[in-house]
Parts: sequence; structure tokens; C-alpha cells
Amino acid sequence: MARAGFTAIHSGRIRFAKDGRWYCDDEVIPNKAICRLYARAMTIGDDGVARLQLGEDKAQVTIEDTPWVVTQVEGDPARGFTVILNDETREALDVETLRVGPEHVLYAGVKGRRHEARFLRPAYYELMRHAVAGPDGGLELPVGTRRVRLG
Repeated sequence: MARAGFTAIHSGRIRFAKDGRWYCDDEVIPNKAICRLYARAMTIGDDGVARLQLGEDKAQVTIEDTPWVVTQVEGDPARGFTVILNDETREALDVETLRVGPEHVLYAGVKGRRHEARFLRPAYYELMRHAVAGPDGGLELPVGTRRVRLG
């Protein structure tokens, strides 16, 4: 069947970068609605390959670091924290999955611990404003009655 000429996915190389932005043929996609649509439509197959599928349109996605990024953090040490991802989903921060990667980048498990998400700088700074010095001089995040060591 012939199509009307509209495609939701460009035929170029699509990449989700560690800066949390979408690129097509190495040019940033400036349209926030398209970026949100791509973030919501992306799936990671059992083979580890990221794909977009919107109706009949399909494309493989190159993931530079993580398939989703943390854009915002809400909450406080007493109530716990909620992370907001670039697909606008919200979930409780699973503090057991926090880890500090190369270049002091913070990561957390998301989507039922099936994936990791990289914290973008604003989200990182929002969470780190609650961090305190531990007994050995390292950073700890107080959550409830516990302190979770970072790094």
C-alpha cells in the first residue's frame, strides 16, 4: 500500500548521545516533541539493540552511553527521591543501584533495574546538594535512616 509521504522517523543515522540529546546524521534534533516521542518509542531488544518503531517506520538507534538519562530529581532524604527521565517517566530512585562512573558521572538503575540512566548535570547537582561527608571523607547520600556511599 502506498504511503502518504509522511514518515515519523528520518531515514538517516539516529543516535542518542550521552548529553541527553537526539541526533540524526550527526545533527542535533531541535524539536522537543520529536525527542520526547523518540524517547518514549525507543525499545531495547533482548539482543541489546536499541530501536525506534512508530507505526510502519522503524530505525536502529546508536546509544552513546545509556538509553535514557535522568533530567530531574525530586524529593529529599527524609521522603526519598524520584527521578524523571527524558521520556518523562517518573520512578523512585533505587539508591542501591547508584554508581559513579568515569569522569565522576552518576548512574542509577531504571526501568525495573533493566537499564542504567546517566544523570545529566542539573539532576546530578540537585541530588548532590543532599550529599554529606562520610566518616572516611567520601560522599554519602542520606536516605531515610540510611546513608548510601557514593563512589
